[in-house]
Amino acid sequence: MGHENVTEFILLGLFTDENAKLACFVLFLLCYIAILSGNLLILLTIRGSRLSEQPMYFFLSYLSLMDVCFTSTVAPKLITDLLAQQKTISYNSCMAQMFYAHFFGATEIFILVAMAYDRYAAICRPLHYMVIMNRQVCYVLVMVSAMGAFSHSVTQVLIITGLPFCGPNQIDHYFCDVFPLLKLACTDTRLWVIAIITTTGVLSILTFVALVISYIIILATLRTCSSEGRRKAFSTCGSHITVVFMFFLSLIFTYVPTADSVRNDKVFALFYTMIAPMFNPLIYTLRNADMKNAMRKVWGRDKHSAGK
Repeated sequence: MGHENVTEFILLGLFTDENAKLACFVLFLLCYIAILSGNLLILLTIRGSRLSEQPMYFFLSYLSLMDVCFTSTVAPKLITDLLAQQKTISYNSCMAQMFYAHFFGATEIFILVAMAYDRYAAICRPLHYMVIMNRQVCYVLVMVSAMGAFSHSVTQVLIITGLPFCGPNQIDHYFCDVFPLLKLACTDTRLWVIAIITTTGVLSILTFVALVISYIIILATLRTCSSEGRRKAFSTCGSHITVVFMFFLSLIFTYVPTADSVRNDKVFALFYTMIAPMFNPLIYTLRNADMKNAMRKVWGRDKHSAGK
């Protein structure tokens, strides 16, 4: 079937209030700059220091990369549309945006799971840790994350491209996503809505539950550690748990619909597309002595060598 008449969509954006648009343009532009600089700082610090040899930071560097890619599929269009008269997006660009948003977002979810597994191995199986989490295993986990995300994204796009779009072309959102697009299809999409809730919604909930359980096991194991070991483990796990809650709760509220779904969806989507990626670098650096030391070495060394 495919799309029949619609060659482009109009994105209605976050809101219609003209007065708020300029303020939001400045706010979101600053947020986007903070996301890029914060996450790239973490990425370059880890890659430029000995931290990259540790599995936790190896995954963290990929998490930062995913944050940059994920936000970059949504933020530039959101920001420019706040000042644009015509907020159109072509059919193909819309499909591409949906694919990449789901691909980078799902990869991030799977990497968060890999990080929880890494913390579990470090705290609950310390003697076998270097064997369980050797470099090969780390690469395999990142590859599996990307492959799982790819199959998820392709499924979403295939569902939408198989539907006819012949009438209204106004998407009540600030980026192309599955639910707002399903509302525009010229056919009964109730079964597809149920299918997406069961796949994406249930996947989000199950992953979230698995992560929470893994952290409960980790925290229970910590009772046997020394107070110094416990403090260090608490600080790394604390930052992970904060990120997981910020990212997943907004995701679950988006894909497990409520009565006033789309209106709330935009707010929740703002959480996982802009707010969580902006706080991730802060959460991981402010609570982390290793990260602070590595930053001093990597960025401090450059100053000394420049002064010679």
